[in-house]
Amino acid sequence: RMVQSEMIRCPESWQLDFQPALKWDYCHGLELQAMLDVYDRYGDERIYNYALAYADTMIHADGTIVKYKREDFSLDRINSGKFIFRIYDRTKQEKYRKALDLMRSQLDDHPRNDDGGFWHKKIYPHQVWLDGIYMGAPFYAEYAYRNSRVGDYADVINQFLMAARHTYDPATDLFKHACDVSRKERWSDSTTGRSLHSWGRAMGWYAMAFVDALDFIPRHEAGRDSMLVVFNHLAQMIKRLQQPESGLWYQVLDKSGAPGNYLESSCSVMFVYALFKGVRMGYLDPAYLDVAIKGYQGVIKEFMSVDEQGLVSINQACAVAGLGGKVYRSGDYDYYINEAIRPNDAKAVGPFIMASLEWERLQEVKGIVCGR
Repeated sequence: RMVQSEMIRCPESWQLDFQPALKWDYCHGLELQAMLDVYDRYGDERIYNYALAYADTMIHADGTIVKYKREDFSLDRINSGKFIFRIYDRTKQEKYRKALDLMRSQLDDHPRNDDGGFWHKKIYPHQVWLDGIYMGAPFYAEYAYRNSRVGDYADVINQFLMAARHTYDPATDLFKHACDVSRKERWSDSTTGRSLHSWGRAMGWYAMAFVDALDFIPRHEAGRDSMLVVFNHLAQMIKRLQQPESGLWYQVLDKSGAPGNYLESSCSVMFVYALFKGVRMGYLDPAYLDVAIKGYQGVIKEFMSVDEQGLVSINQACAVAGLGGKVYRSGDYDYYINEAIRPNDAKAVGPFIMASLEWERLQEVKGIVCGR
C-alpha cells in the first residue's frame, strides 16, 4: 500500500523525494530498492517498470549518468547504484553495467584519510559521516561480491571499523553524527574531532549499512567478526534508547526526552529494519526481536496515516540534517530540532517498506511454527 501510494503521489519515479527536476540522488536509490523488494515478493510488474523508468531516464547508452559527477567524489551519489545491480540482472543492458563500473571507479580515486576512511565528500575534506557508510559500503561490498574482487572486502570492513573509532563517544556510549579527522571544522571538538550530538538518522544509516553489507562479505573474511561486535554494540544503544511508552526513538538521541526533542520516524524505521534483519540473519541475539516488534508497532500507531483516497503516509520525518556547508550548520541541539519536518520523506518511506517486509517474513515464520 505504501508503494502504491508513492506511485500515485509521484507518477514519474524521478519525482520521488519531492524533486522538481531530474537528480541522481541517494533517496531515489533507497526508495526504488525498497520497491524492488516488494516487487520480488508480490510480482507486480508496475512496480518493476516504475523503478526501471528512473534507471532508463537517468543512464545514457554509454553508461554516463544524468547529474552524476564522478569528480565531486560524493558518497551520496553511490547509493543509487545498488538498485541498478538488479535492473542489470533482468535487462542485461550494457549501459547499466557501464554505469555500475563508473560508480565503482569513483572509489578507486575517492579521497581518504590516513587510516583509509573515505571522506564523506570532496567538499568536506577529512570528514567521516555515519551517513556515508550507508551510501558507499553496501554498494562497495555487493560490487566486490558480484565481480569476485575478494581483495576489496578488507577495505569495506575498514570503513565500518574506522567510522566506529572516529565517532564513538565513551561519555555517552553513543556514536556521534560525524568526525572531522583534521579537527578544523567549527562543529568539531578540538580534541576528538567529533560533532556535538548523536543524530538519530545518522545512527540509523549506520545500522542499516551493517545488515546490508554483511549480505555480501564472506563469513571467513578477517575483520567480519569485528564488524559484528560493533553492530551488536550499536544494537545495545538502540535498545537502551527506545522510548518505553511508544517504542520509538528521538531525533537527537543523546538528548532523548529533552524539551523540543521529538520522536522521529526515519530513524525509528531504520532501527526497526536493522534489528529485524539482524535477528533473522543471526547477527543479533533473538531477544532483540522484542525491541523491533515494539518499535514497528509504535511506528504503525504513531506515524502512519491514511487519507480519504486511501493513500498511506508516514509522518514526522526530519527532512534533512548535515554539518558545515555554505549555509553553515553548527550541529548544536537547536539546529537538529529545528530542521524541517515533513511527511513521506524518502528516508522514512524506504526503510518503512523494508521493515514491513521483514515483519511479513516474521509472520510467515510464526505461522509455520504454529502449524497454520
